Amino acid sequence: MNAFPQNPFNAPVFEFPNPPDKFGQDGGKFYHCYDTLAQEIDDDMTSGLKEQLDGMLIFAGLFAGVNTAFLALTIPLLSADPADDTNALLAQNNAILMQLVMGRNDTVPADSPLPSTAFSPAHDVFIINALFALSLAFAIISSFLAVLGRQWLVYYRKRGGGGPDRQRWEQLKRFLGAERWRLEAILDDVLPSLLQIGLVIFCISLILYLRHLSPAISLIVGIPLYVGLAFFIGSALCTVWDRFCPFHSPLSHLMVWAFHLLSQAGMVMKLAISSRVSYGYWDWELEATPDPWKREEENLESLQAIALQRAICISDDPATLLHATANILSIRGPDVMTQLWDDDAFQERFLQLVENPSNGTLQLRGYNGDPKDLAESSRRLYYTTAAHIALSLSPDRMVMRSSGRIISYKPLLSLLRPAFNSDLTKILIPSPLLQDSFSKFIRGNLGLYILWCWYQLRPGADRAPEKGIDSVHMRNHLTTCSEALASCSDLQFLSLFAWIVLRFPGRMVLDVDDVLEEIRKPYLGNAADAMEPIREAFVNLLSSESAGSWDSLACDTMLTNMLRCAEQIVADEQGHSDVSIDHKFKLLEICEEVLRNPRLPEAAGQVGRKLRVNIAQAWSREYMDFISKNQDEYVLRSGFRTRANGTSPFPLAD
Repeated sequence: MNAFPQNPFNAPVFEFPNPPDKFGQDGGKFYHCYDTLAQEIDDDMTSGLKEQLDGMLIFAGLFAGVNTAFLALTIPLLSADPADDTNALLAQNNAILMQLVMGRNDTVPADSPLPSTAFSPAHDVFIINALFALSLAFAIISSFLAVLGRQWLVYYRKRGGGGPDRQRWEQLKRFLGAERWRLEAILDDVLPSLLQIGLVIFCISLILYLRHLSPAISLIVGIPLYVGLAFFIGSALCTVWDRFCPFHSPLSHLMVWAFHLLSQAGMVMKLAISSRVSYGYWDWELEATPDPWKREEENLESLQAIALQRAICISDDPATLLHATANILSIRGPDVMTQLWDDDAFQERFLQLVENPSNGTLQLRGYNGDPKDLAESSRRLYYTTAAHIALSLSPDRMVMRSSGRIISYKPLLSLLRPAFNSDLTKILIPSPLLQDSFSKFIRGNLGLYILWCWYQLRPGADRAPEKGIDSVHMRNHLTTCSEALASCSDLQFLSLFAWIVLRFPGRMVLDVDDVLEEIRKPYLGNAADAMEPIREAFVNLLSSESAGSWDSLACDTMLTNMLRCAEQIVADEQGHSDVSIDHKFKLLEICEEVLRNPRLPEAAGQVGRKLRVNIAQAWSREYMDFISKNQDEYVLRSGFRTRANGTSPFPLAD
């Protein structure tokens, strides 16, 4: 699906996406692509369903008319014919008149029963009328549900107020609700199946009615009906054998679902028999919910992951795919990343994009730069996002284990093999672009750099382990990255950078087996776990051994820029949710140790003095926020005031 068709004579200028630090903060480019794609998806679904419902209403009306005509013929067969009583009475009167004319005195029974008193409808007549009436009931029910379905679609497309952001997430919740309650399946499968069942019942009742009238006519009419029914069932079976068969119907969907359940049941039985696993292994565990009568709505992060899934899996527009991939780098929580990656369609589609990152970039209209640079930027973005996914997920999802031991890195290699086989200059962010890149993009690119180095030096690699990685190139790249680090307040970036400084002071050699487990912790940058590596990195940069391995100027530059990043984290009023005031004080304590070192450069000393001022301001903001949010409780516990005496040193409002 193309996200938004463009006028080739008035195409907008395309700018390559810069992965933002927070989801959606890319100038609204991803939201523009996503809103257009979501509108296209909704239009496609609702227009198709409306056309089907309209056709059902027309067919149901005609079918009900034909069915009613046959009922008008068969319903009188359930009761006695008044003409039979009339004929019986006339015959009795004629007999009396004949006796009078002939002068006979024979007695004629006057109380002879009429045919209606002994009438009982034939069994086949009762069945015929029941089937005709049931067929008419199915037609009426399907018509009613079709009208009701039109009302559901009107509500689904109804837009509320509150601005574009609220409308976007509200419409996504409605889409998820429609999927959760199977709106499309009900309108596309259940309603037509009711009408088709009514039609089959009508054909059966028609054959029985004709058989009641004439068996020969019933046989002549029944043969084409039987052939049509056999063709209908055969076409449904074709879709079980070939999922791309065009003969789809509600019956075919039911057959596919039934065969899928049977195949799964067979696999489970084979597994249970072969491994002798108790059935308790498949017991469902009910999650405790605070309100069992009310479903918990999706949070914003979950909706963002679903929006990315829809954009990646459905869209064929290169701009939409690039903007969606750029926003994946802003996902921080492993739970949200797991939700994104567990979707099989997303995995398959994203692996295709990683294997062919420059596919479709030439179709982008409005790009005025070199197509070669656009292809390299696309490749770098997809590879960096793949590394971000690999490092954000649990390591067990990227490796294969046996008895707790890693036996294969196949999932990781399948995701990052195109990046591992590329030249290093093709995957790293060029130095001129580092200052204009957001911290999340640089952090993900550094994670890709580490994984690339590990792949080159892993046991059994094509390259010899003693060749190592060029330390001069690493030093220059990290020094340039530290300049971007100085202008951000990203604790995750600082944590990963500190780990690199500690782990690779010279030649990059990874002698650990589980590289993902080692890198994942500093990459995710939990505030409690990041403090000690940051302190050790400061000590490492100030030591004489580090200066000899790297370069004294590079060490001073990286040390100063790390202090500037720490100062930005402390001064950030919005901050991160996991950087509390206690963590900021811990960061200040670490920096104080650095500031007392005699090897501290002058530029770093100036940053340290500014850091002390910022921590005092952060504590003041934290204290005032606490007082404003918990003023009544704080005052009551401190004994300044009770509700009885009404005294208070603070201007509180009751």
